[in-house]
Amino acid sequence: MRYLHTMVRITDVEASLDFYCNKLGLVETRRIESEKGRYTLIFLAAPGDMPGAKENKAPLMELTYNWDPETYSGGRNFGHLAFEVDDIYATCQRLMDAGVTINRPPRDGHMAFVKSPDNISFELLQKGDAKAPAEPWSSMQNTGSW
Repeated sequence: MRYLHTMVRITDVEASLDFYCNKLGLVETRRIESEKGRYTLIFLAAPGDMPGAKENKAPLMELTYNWDPETYSGGRNFGHLAFEVDDIYATCQRLMDAGVTINRPPRDGHMAFVKSPDNISFELLQKGDAKAPAEPWSSMQNTGSW
């Protein structure tokens, strides 16, 4: 058995790609348009997984955009997606500078949570050992749910 992908439904392709690619740093690997099914599938990979993503040997994220409007709720009951990052503080700062709310700041130097425009939770985990606690993160409070 091999983990293939996680699918999340999106309501706005441009806003989602801005979050996932421009802000979070994922890379689009392929796109499928189905006129008959009235949907678009966009597959994304983490930069560190790119060597295997093109050969379908790395885990991917599948964004599903249904052309007919629907209301999606309950993003929280989906759970979350987790990504390992080289520097939790630099990643959170970059996301904040891009206008992303840090819902659970990395007070412990190890873990943070952010949300996509469609309310999907993302856990960001420090690669290796936790970083030493540092400001402004140590005293930053949670914002909303995560």
